[in-house]
Amino acid sequence: MQRPRGGLTMATQTSTQRRAAAQRAAATRKRNQAQRSASATKSAARRTRSSAVQTSRQARGTTRQAGRSATRQLDAAATRLGAVGRQAQRALLIQVGAAATVGDKVRQTVRTYSSLDLVTRELNRFERRGARTFSRQQRTLARQRRELRRDAEQARRAVERQVNGLRSDVQGVADQMKQLV
Repeated sequence: MQRPRGGLTMATQTSTQRRAAAQRAAATRKRNQAQRSASATKSAARRTRSSAVQTSRQARGTTRQAGRSATRQLDAAATRLGAVGRQAQRALLIQVGAAATVGDKVRQTVRTYSSLDLVTRELNRFERRGARTFSRQQRTLARQRRELRRDAEQARRAVERQVNGLRSDVQGVADQMKQLV
């Protein structure tokens, strides 16, 4: 005879009743196991779906980033190519500009010295410029000469003051020596 839980005695069960009770218990265990399995499956499916959504988002972000990187690389290459082109263009333009400047100067010189009036005017301009330069140099030299004279005069006066001071000191010492003698 089996004793039920809790210490209360029950009537004796038959083997059919025990088998039926065992089958019910087994069915309950199977049902609970199935519910746990279904719940775990749902959770796994939810996690998988969430992971798939997240992976899909990450893939889209990675694709966008790859597109931006490719665009930046193309921009950098275009910039480098443009810089090389500008350097080549600059070298060519410098030569053309120098040749044009030389041509302008030659034409200006020919124009200046092809007419007697223009030659006279150019010589007068040179003369005025020479006179201005000469007078500017004369003023500069005169200013330097005045500054040197002023400095020499100041130095002479300073030496005279020192000599006069020394004379009076020597005279004072000589007077004292006379009194002692």
